Amino acid sequence: MTPAPARLTAALSDRYTIERELGQGGMATVYLAHDVKHDRKIALKVLRPELAAVIGAERFLKEIKVTANLQHPHILGLIDSGETEGMLWYAMPLVEGESLRDRLQREKQLPINDAVRLATEVAGALDYAHRHGVIHRDIKPENILLHDGSALVADFGIALAASTAGTRMTETGMSLGTPHYMSPEQAMGEREITARSDVYALGCITYEMLVGEPPFTGPTAQAIIARVMTEDPRPLTLQRKSIPPELEGAVFMALEKLPADRFASAAQFADALSGNGATVATRAGATSAAAMRIGASWRRRFLAASAVAAVALGLAGWAWMRAQAAAVPPFEQHYLVLGDSVQFQAQPALSPDGSLRLRRRFALPALDQAT
Repeated sequence: MTPAPARLTAALSDRYTIERELGQGGMATVYLAHDVKHDRKIALKVLRPELAAVIGAERFLKEIKVTANLQHPHILGLIDSGETEGMLWYAMPLVEGESLRDRLQREKQLPINDAVRLATEVAGALDYAHRHGVIHRDIKPENILLHDGSALVADFGIALAASTAGTRMTETGMSLGTPHYMSPEQAMGEREITARSDVYALGCITYEMLVGEPPFTGPTAQAIIARVMTEDPRPLTLQRKSIPPELEGAVFMALEKLPADRFASAAQFADALSGNGATVATRAGATSAAAMRIGASWRRRFLAASAVAAVALGLAGWAWMRAQAAAVPPFEQHYLVLGDSVQFQAQPALSPDGSLRLRRRFALPALDQAT
């Protein structure tokens, strides 16, 4: 943990006392601070210098006003913002709880009801923001805070300011988003990003809450994006049989490659998650059928592999039996013709263990005891 810049601490000392660093992200550093006037703890976010340079103070302060007016039960509000000594910052309430990432790391998979409830709450927050002209662009478990078990979406401030500086960010090689949750169009660097991109990201998070990992993973950001662009997610019901098909259908529709094939709004996604809405249910049902076809493909691959394994095992067994047969000498029959002077009281044996026996070709007459 690095201390807050001395000039920032000094400049804000009459309003906030910066105590310690809470964490760092790709876009900002978060500090625990004390609000001197209201005697309360807050979270102070300071943008990284390179991002602040790209956005610019004027644009940042203009756009932060928009997000400051987003008032929704599942959006973490803004308390204050400003530019100090060339640094851009904003203050938020300190949430006593954990992030969704913290919970996923602890539990891996969430109960289905909890996953649906949290996804629905986030969808409500996104739909509200979208209707006010704000696209988040960086929805991920780290930006979803859990307060008394309910979801609070954070970082709308950075999202809007960064999105309006999209061209300058592209020129400097910076991008807003996280590969695991980035929509195909965002990964391709499209300048016009719509609400459907946030729907895709929420679909990825819902997928992860249900099965324990995002739909696409990889060792590098490039590998993840390549899979996002070319592959289909593995069916949910193959990984967790208790997931209802209609829920899988809703998630798969949110994860469609083409924005036009996804839900038109986060509200529609929320309706599909809860099973409401006839039109949405029909489209989600079609997507569920597609997911089932993908599942059938996976099952066919498994059965084909099983058949190959069975044939290989059968051939190996046949070869072993032939080898065993070759190791045993062939059975030979030998006939010994005896004269009438011989009489047997029992089956004759030519070896102590009886493994070689003598067979009589015909019955012999009884002999006189005196012979």
